[in-house]
Amino acid sequence: MSDITIDPTAVASSGAALAPKPPAGGVDTLSAAAINAARALSPRKVSPVLLGALARLADFGSLAALGAAILWLYVAGTDDVGLRYFAALALVPLATVILVGSFGGYSFGAYRRPVVQVGRTAGLWAAVFGCFTLVLFFLKMGEDFSRIWLATWFASGFLILTANRVGFTRLVHGWIRAGILERRAVLVGGGPEGVELLRALTAEKDNDIRICGIFDDRDETRVPAARLGYPLLGRIDELVEFGRQADIDLLIVALPLTAERRLVELLRTLWVLPVDIRLSAQSNQLRFRPRSYSFIGAVPFLDVFDRPIADWDAVVKRTFDIVIASLALVALSPLLLAAMAAVKLESSGPVFFRQRRYGFNNEVIEVLKLRSMYHERADLEARKAVTRGDPRVTRVGRIIRKFSIDELPQLINVLRGDLSLVGPRPHAVGHNELWKEVVDGYFARHRVKPGLTGWAQVHGWRGEVDSEEKIRHRVEHDLYYIENWSVFLDLYILLLTPLKLIAAENAY
Repeated sequence: MSDITIDPTAVASSGAALAPKPPAGGVDTLSAAAINAARALSPRKVSPVLLGALARLADFGSLAALGAAILWLYVAGTDDVGLRYFAALALVPLATVILVGSFGGYSFGAYRRPVVQVGRTAGLWAAVFGCFTLVLFFLKMGEDFSRIWLATWFASGFLILTANRVGFTRLVHGWIRAGILERRAVLVGGGPEGVELLRALTAEKDNDIRICGIFDDRDETRVPAARLGYPLLGRIDELVEFGRQADIDLLIVALPLTAERRLVELLRTLWVLPVDIRLSAQSNQLRFRPRSYSFIGAVPFLDVFDRPIADWDAVVKRTFDIVIASLALVALSPLLLAAMAAVKLESSGPVFFRQRRYGFNNEVIEVLKLRSMYHERADLEARKAVTRGDPRVTRVGRIIRKFSIDELPQLINVLRGDLSLVGPRPHAVGHNELWKEVVDGYFARHRVKPGLTGWAQVHGWRGEVDSEEKIRHRVEHDLYYIENWSVFLDLYILLLTPLKLIAAENAY
């Protein structure tokens, strides 16, 4: 049978009648049990990203140190230790770490299969060393390196990489048992399928999934899974708000695949959250190709949605933001200072304007802008959109809004971590409440951090929003960006943004 693939945009638009309205928002929509559970989930000190970084550092450091020790013992007294040796001590371990990482050797699941990983890592180490010796041969540099050093480093490298895998496997298992390293999950559906799944997960040794509770539309007396000791936190339509309040990683839907209509309802409701969503395949009789599943031990799941820009992608994007925003803030500081002086000279009031907008996972953030309106006419909640010839906007304000100079202070928001350089533009709080009624799946924009510029803006969808069509196009472009993100896409958008600002005609 073929693989299952689900298009998020198709889920968001497949029949408005099926989708229950998202809750109005706020902690008061949750039960007391759900509020207490959300507050109990404190931030974690150890994450899979940190684990992967430590493992990479351990492999690189131990291989380099091992090579240096052998070099000192066997070569230093008998041969000239030149730059070539130090280059090899850096490049060979680095190439090994990159290759092991490309084959998933530093993923969280790798430490659940240590025997497989030991063999795979040994093969990759051999491949790197083989390529290194071939390069030496073709460059006629073989005589420049000690053969004893090369052979000893190669053989002992197997031992150190194996020791690292065994050590990290034990460390991970210990952290899982202590609850330090875990995936926090919520079970959606507490019927017989949920009971079977919970029992299967409990039977798995070193299971890293912690079920924080159950959401089901039935009362506790009619939810079999609740009798296993897991709290019933509320109804399914309250789960979106719980996902915004609680630090969770995973939603597991435990319904039979035959309940197609109900599954579509749930997915259309839940996909707006920035979490992984899995369908439990434990009790399903249908069987798909092995690559369709992810496993926890022997427990199968069907992967439906993955959290976008997660793990190392998030680290890369954050690093990109900090570096580019810092350089941009320095380079554009003369323009920013001149604009600040012009704003202050033209009208009284503060230079900066702070506005509440929705950020990642629907959290309210405060973004900085240069004030473009008369202070006494400022609209903090953006209840009325700025239109052409708006009397509230100053003369300087029209210029800085035209070329988005008023947005430059948001580089500070980027450095603080509230915004990204590229992403869906953050909308004012009042606009969100309006537009979520217009566009189904609107809140899926908040699965990533909002940005200074975005895919929608470089395609002309910026400025005044005076029709349903405009907001629909914005959301479509935002969702495309989220599903297709890459560093190169961010760079392309940043390079295109100044050109689009010059040609813009719909920013007032």
